Amino acid sequence: MIQSQPPNPDQVDVTAPAGLAPDAVLPAPPPVRHAELKAAILLVFMFVLLVGSVVYLMYARGAFEATQTLVLTADDSDGVGVGADLTFSGFPIGRVQRIELAPDGRARVIIDVPRKDAHWLRSSSIFTLERGIVGGAKLRAYSGILTDPPLPDDATRDLLVGDMAAEIPRLLAAAKDLLNNLGSLTGTDSPLDGTLRNVQAVTGKLSGPGGAMGLLTGDDKQSRLLVERANALLVTADQLARRTDGLVANADTRVFGDKGVMTDAQATIVQLNALLADTRASLKKVDAVLVEAQAVGANARAATADLGPLRADVESNLRKVEQLVNEINRKWPFKRNPEIKLP
Repeated sequence: MIQSQPPNPDQVDVTAPAGLAPDAVLPAPPPVRHAELKAAILLVFMFVLLVGSVVYLMYARGAFEATQTLVLTADDSDGVGVGADLTFSGFPIGRVQRIELAPDGRARVIIDVPRKDAHWLRSSSIFTLERGIVGGAKLRAYSGILTDPPLPDDATRDLLVGDMAAEIPRLLAAAKDLLNNLGSLTGTDSPLDGTLRNVQAVTGKLSGPGGAMGLLTGDDKQSRLLVERANALLVTADQLARRTDGLVANADTRVFGDKGVMTDAQATIVQLNALLADTRASLKKVDAVLVEAQAVGANARAATADLGPLRADVESNLRKVEQLVNEINRKWPFKRNPEIKLP
């Protein structure tokens, strides 16, 4: 017979909740129904979610997109890595899939270009690899004529490489040569130094007492003589100009004054016009007499008697005209050999 031992007051039943007796027993929880099935479903859901994420990432990266291959060859592919973008006008249109070494020792960069972006690449497109001083290398495509035939699949093109870091030694060498040339140009015995000295000497001559004349003659004495002769020549020219002004004023008074030649000539011309008018009237009378003489040819003696006084009148007028012309020739010295022709 088993005897029960009394409970030890120092031992506490940890399974008994607070406020219950130590010897109280809690009921067991009910079992989970289909626990193994639910766990399997959860594992399958996690696997599907993981696979879906991977597929979505591959889709987002263009793994299932139709592409065409472009091969770019260069002597050196330094700075280009797998996954680098090929850009056109700043937009990525392709991605580097792998880089390999060709049998001829050149680097081959294989790029996958999506079909939807392949129309930007033409047979005349140019591809460049730009390496900057700061940052990684960049692959760029340039298509100048978009109407050219499209670039075929698996096309191979040369990659033009531009390395700014490689240009630095060349720039430093060019800058060194430039500084050396500048030093030789501005040296003490350089042609530029001699030219500046000559310019300084010319400036000193111009600012000296002789001025430009001293610069031209090279001697102060000769320059003073030239200045004195020039002043004398100016004085003579001034006197000549004054005499010329006096002669012009005198000629103006003699010719165009109140009692000048032009006034007398104008009065003489008025008299000449009057005499010419008288002569014209006399000639009209002669014409009338001639017409009358032709009409009355039988009375020739009477007509001849009438022509005598008219002829005397005409000769008198002609003598007056001749005297007037002689007077004009005497008073008008600018005309020579005047002639008056009568009809």
